Amino acid sequence: MKKGKIFSLLAVVATAFLLVSCGKKSSTGSKTTTITVGASAVPHAQILKHVQPGLKKEGVNLKIKVFQDYVLPNKALAGGDIDANYFQHIPFLKQWNAKNKGNLINAGAVHLEPISVFSKKYKSLKDLPKNATVLVSSNTPDYGRVLTIFKDAGLITIKKGVDITSATFSDIASNPKNLQFKHSYEPKLMPQLYKNDQGDAVVINANYAVQSGLNPITKSIAIEKSSSPYKNIIAIRPNEKNNKAIKKLVKALQSKSTQDWIKKHYKGAVLPAK
Repeated sequence: MKKGKIFSLLAVVATAFLLVSCGKKSSTGSKTTTITVGASAVPHAQILKHVQPGLKKEGVNLKIKVFQDYVLPNKALAGGDIDANYFQHIPFLKQWNAKNKGNLINAGAVHLEPISVFSKKYKSLKDLPKNATVLVSSNTPDYGRVLTIFKDAGLITIKKGVDITSATFSDIASNPKNLQFKHSYEPKLMPQLYKNDQGDAVVINANYAVQSGLNPITKSIAIEKSSSPYKNIIAIRPNEKNNKAIKKLVKALQSKSTQDWIKKHYKGAVLPAK
């Protein structure tokens, strides 16, 4: 083979290699963008997996990093280790930002995990006796949710002028039954406390309840109202607010088909945001 033909063939091969190495293409013909989202195992990671195939067709390669607590996801996001996270509600995000001098922002609400009260001893909140012990997690941003449930049941009142979303147990104005709220436990431990028959009542976040086989709809003695402001969101860094891949992610999660899937799949234990 002549040198000219050899060089021509090498040029063709090199060009082909460059085209292949420029990145995979989606079914729409656009270049694929990879984003990593940190999430709790249930239901967040499950919901993300549900939208993965559709996002792939839209040119988004969604990677999911599962976290087992509420501490690390925001640290990972603020540090740039992940592109977004999906595990928290707005009051939690606001408190985290204030405490850690953070500036993470809300990119969109996806679902509500109604916090619930479980008891093996009593069938309703009103059945709780005087001095009953109520076990609550140490997750301060959820205190307002817990207080709202007991306030709506007529068991306590809250001091006037207190914003319920930032209220703590010191904001209780009256407590006729002298209910004992103990709140020093890790959120993920709450289902085990209930199964061990500790306390007269145990308050459990829906994600940990569902993960441990407890359906808040059928097993709890009280459940948070669907009008709750504590919807779970996609959180991002401010510089990612115009990220097209993240916008596609939020759109997919908020789509009617995904919201309907959440409602059907979790049978009321997890509620769609819309």
